Order: sequence, then C-alpha cells, then structure tokens
Amino acid sequence: MIRAYRPEPVPHDVLERVVATVRRAPSAGFSQGQRLVVVTDADRKRELAAVVGEEHYTKDGFAPWISGAAALVVVCTRERDYHERYQQPDKVDEAGAEIEWPVPYWHVDAGKAAMLVLLAAIDEGLAAGVFGVPVERMDQFRQLLGLPDDVAVVEVITLGYTGVDEASDRKSSRGTRPRKALDELVRWERW
Repeated sequence: MIRAYRPEPVPHDVLERVVATVRRAPSAGFSQGQRLVVVTDADRKRELAAVVGEEHYTKDGFAPWISGAAALVVVCTRERDYHERYQQPDKVDEAGAEIEWPVPYWHVDAGKAAMLVLLAAIDEGLAAGVFGVPVERMDQFRQLLGLPDDVAVVEVITLGYTGVDEASDRKSSRGTRPRKALDELVRWERW
C-alpha cells in the first residue's frame, strides 16, 4: 500500500486486465453483486480527492496520493442482487423464505473483489492504496460518479506506478505502527 505515484498513466489494456478480475471474484450464491467504477480523468480524480479531503493528507507533506494516482477503482456493491438470488427456489429455506445471513455478504464479496484488483495490480507491476469515503461526504462522492441509488460504495483503490513519498513512509500508520504478531491474529483449532 502506497500513497505516492509517478505522474505517468497506466495503459488502458493494463487497467482492463486488472478490473476484469471482478468477473472471477467469488460471490455468495454466485450473486455477482460487485460493481467497479474506473476513473482516469485528471479533473474527476481531483474532484473526488477534494470531496474526501485529500488536503488533510497533503498538509503534513504527503504527496497528493488520490489525485496523483493514475487511476481510481471505486469498489461498489448492489445489495439487491443478493436478495434477488436468495429468493430463487434453490436458495430459499424450508419455508420458502430468503435465508437470513449473519453478515452482509454483498460487502464481504466486494472485499474479495477489491483483493483481486489489488493482487492483479501487483501482477501488472503497479502499486496500490486504499481509502474509504466518510459518511458525511458520501452523497457528494456518489453524485460525482453518477451512481444509481441501489449501488453502494465500499472502498476506493488508487493505482499507478510507485513514486517517492518519504513523509508518508515515515508518518503514515504503516510507518508508525508495528504489525501485530501472528499469534495475536491467528488461532489454531480453537480460540
């Protein structure tokens, strides 16, 4: 995960290979509710960066990592795809009702799609970063992208060729916080 990019564009065919991974992303019941919006236009990237407060990041000497990326991949999901799928005969419970799940799988699956995009970017020699959109700024962000009401933004991936940003390397969370020990994150057989 980086926050600085060189100012060169990523060829369209490379971006297309990266985002085509969404077609292979796992999804609950093969609902396929993941959606991606790819933004490469410099003006649109600046507008989106301003909405999410990029100036907050750059004030500490960080590079403009959102507007400076060659592309933004907005990872979205359409919840309705899951409900439609889980109301079909092969997915309903014994009473004929939609199964109630303990987590919103439309968000889980969007995370899987995002991970595939990140891995595909690495395979293509690109670097990436991830950011979220604050709730109070979501409407304006959605409006800039022209998103339909039934499509939710989950996260945004920045893509490009690695640049230098020593301030971010030193001051960002990854530079100031150690990784947790494996035994704190993984249990074997039982908790």
